[in-house]
Amino acid sequence: MTARASGAERGSAVAEFAMVAGLVVALFLGVVQVALVQHTRALVIDAAAEGARLAARADRGPDDGVARTRELITESLSARYADDVHASTTTRAGLPVVEVTVRAPLPVVGLLGPTGTMVVAGHALEEGR
Repeated sequence: MTARASGAERGSAVAEFAMVAGLVVALFLGVVQVALVQHTRALVIDAAAEGARLAARADRGPDDGVARTRELITESLSARYADDVHASTTTRAGLPVVEVTVRAPLPVVGLLGPTGTMVVAGHALEEGR
């Protein structure tokens, strides 16, 4: 065999690179999208929990928790993620609990594009009033 590659293999490295590069880019974008979804979900959960903690204070009410949750989500993501926020008082294990529920779009293509919906809730033990 000579130092030159056989004629059947000539030019295959370019095609192979193009196919592998496309696959690597698609895989990278998929990982970035999953990270974006997890980041968005974590921010919304944190805002709901913070709103529930504020609403559970003795000198505050559920409306204060909703306002704080909306403020945090708007500052960290976008106002469209803070459209559907509700607070209620429930009982868990015999204890009064404030629950802040957020229904927000789940980013499918970046922060834009078609979306699904995620529902998250934050809870806090209500202080004595």
